[in-house]
Amino acid sequence: MVKYWLAAGAAALSLTATASYAQTTTVPGEQVGLAIGAPLPEGVYAINTFTYRSPDGPNATSTDTAVNVPVLVWSTPWKVLGARFEAVIAPPTIFTFSRNAGGRDTSINVGTFVGGIFAWDLGNNVGVSYLSGVYLNELNAGRGGGLPILASNTYRQGFGISYTGDGWNITANLTYNFYDTPARFGGRNGIPGFYGSQFPTDALNLDLTATKKFGKFEIGAIGYGTANLPNRGPLPLGTPCAGNFATCGTVVGGGGGRFALGGLVGYDFGKFSVQAWIARDVATSAKQVSPVTGLPTNRDAYSTEGWFRVIAPLYTVAAAPEPTPVPLVRKY
Repeated sequence: MVKYWLAAGAAALSLTATASYAQTTTVPGEQVGLAIGAPLPEGVYAINTFTYRSPDGPNATSTDTAVNVPVLVWSTPWKVLGARFEAVIAPPTIFTFSRNAGGRDTSINVGTFVGGIFAWDLGNNVGVSYLSGVYLNELNAGRGGGLPILASNTYRQGFGISYTGDGWNITANLTYNFYDTPARFGGRNGIPGFYGSQFPTDALNLDLTATKKFGKFEIGAIGYGTANLPNRGPLPLGTPCAGNFATCGTVVGGGGGRFALGGLVGYDFGKFSVQAWIARDVATSAKQVSPVTGLPTNRDAYSTEGWFRVIAPLYTVAAAPEPTPVPLVRKY
């Protein structure tokens, strides 16, 4: 039987985030529960991953966010230096839900992610992988929903290692995001020109998984986090920018991050499988915002996240049949 939970290991790699997820475009936690390092069986897979995030804080200033990502992955028959090549494409959508009675809910179609994965089977149930790809956010024509990371293409590198013996999935995956700089807003399509030039910081994510399968059930622990890296710096003073206001040349991100822990359950229905998990921040640099002043307070804004994933192989190549034993006949 095809290991459906392995299929998601390469495919759910294109989730995208808002600034509420810190500076990273790749959503922290998107790869937990997946054997990212293990090569996929040859075939085509469809995966849909959905996450809903609710931060602590007053309803007047807090906003819930969600991300939905339909993903298509083609695990090709081709190998490069012994690694299976897997092509991935995904068009994520971001949703925001204001808790304020007068607030507005929004949705943003994020630039499509395209990329490739090279996955090696090292033997003894150990696999490693390397991912390279790009979120084509500049296809949004500078709109980006007012979010600097969505007005700039995001380039992504990923490194994963997995152990998948005896029903275990023990995986660590490191993701690095870096951006076209500066990101620019031209002032059209409802995005004011005073956003000007933006300089998003690079980001580093770590996703960790330790789960075990018991028949069709899967259960285990997960953890994930993100950290903003030092900014590469804005343009020199006097450099022209898109707007005429003081926000031209804004450095966005500038440090900070968070880390969450939680538990995961899954079930294999045969034709498809599902996973669900809940996680809670155990460390964060985010601060609650005062409903009176609109400024950050000294209270940490911890968040709770719920996730749900469906994995469905659309086409897989049948494994070669085992050769029929031939009786050994000897003549003396």
